[in-house]
Amino acid sequence: MRSASRPGGSAHTWGLLMVGQCLPFVIALLVLAIEFSPAHFLYTGPLLTATPALAAVTLGLRGTLASIGLAVAISVATATYNDAWGTQQVYTNLLAIFLVSVAGITSNSAVRTRRENELDQVRRIATAAQEVVLRPVPERLGPLRTAGMYLAAEQGAQIGGDLYEILQTRYGVRMIVGDVRGKGLQAVRAAAAVLGAFREAAQYEDDLADVMNRCTAALRRETAVPGAFDQVALLEGFVTALVAQVPDGPVVEVVNRGHPPPLMTHGDTLHVLTPADPLPPLWLEDFAAGHPATAESHPFAPGDRLLLYTDGVIEARDPNDAFFPLPEAMRETAAELPCGLPKDFLEHLHEALLGHTRGHLADDAAMLLVERCEEGQEP
Repeated sequence: MRSASRPGGSAHTWGLLMVGQCLPFVIALLVLAIEFSPAHFLYTGPLLTATPALAAVTLGLRGTLASIGLAVAISVATATYNDAWGTQQVYTNLLAIFLVSVAGITSNSAVRTRRENELDQVRRIATAAQEVVLRPVPERLGPLRTAGMYLAAEQGAQIGGDLYEILQTRYGVRMIVGDVRGKGLQAVRAAAAVLGAFREAAQYEDDLADVMNRCTAALRRETAVPGAFDQVALLEGFVTALVAQVPDGPVVEVVNRGHPPPLMTHGDTLHVLTPADPLPPLWLEDFAAGHPATAESHPFAPGDRLLLYTDGVIEARDPNDAFFPLPEAMRETAAELPCGLPKDFLEHLHEALLGHTRGHLADDAAMLLVERCEEGQEP
């Protein structure tokens, strides 16, 4: 994902903020230079008193305390240098600094409290939005045990361009995983459009390929909404997606539109379900003219595990720029954990991923695990 460039207005605002943060200390140094020069007869008390007030506006609590300490130190040093102790001017300056400092600290604390309350409200809204866009994955659907995990690259983030869903339908268990090639609100809009179409189509479309086609149509309708997408973001905002279906029989059907292929463990063997006829992502259908999407079937017997994921998992890098070896990590985890513990399985993969990247993810990542356990195999 590409980062947005900073507009000119934002750069101007950033420059003014930097000037405002430096101003209290510039004033303090100016007062110090005057007091230790032949111009010390100038009355600099009002200038020095202003430094805590300016710091309270532009700096945090630590910066405000630092400016207060600097102002007091300069007052004491200049009073000593000019042999002014005992005069009314010195004590008046110190009293003024004290009163302005108390007011500054109080206002700074009030602003910080208000910001924390606003941040808490934003987090509650983000959590509610996450539950709408990425609903919790049920622990069990028919004969399957399931679990999902969303890993945000940015600390505090709740939702982004990665998406997944799993549903029980009259055709069996149907699921989707996808990744919007974009960021910000446009990526969330695209993800919500695709998920909404899948949730509806999965219940009524007989053919799994038609479910994918409905997702494509929903994405195209979303891009047609005025103001929803700009043209540059539209070219980058295509969606890789994969839909799968587990009917009553021991098979899994997959339609893959440019998404990383699922991984499946069968005993000690790991299979990569690479599509026989690769297709482009959603919204890039013009590059696949004459190649309609069709479902491909793969064996999915009792005891097998199926992992769907986004490229944020396999493209995660370590400090040496090596990609995360997901197949090896899945094979090792499958050998350690019995079938029937999908949450523990994903948690093991999560720990391996964070260990590989030293705790830093460069991109959002999502994983969806489906297990078909043998009878009596569940713990």
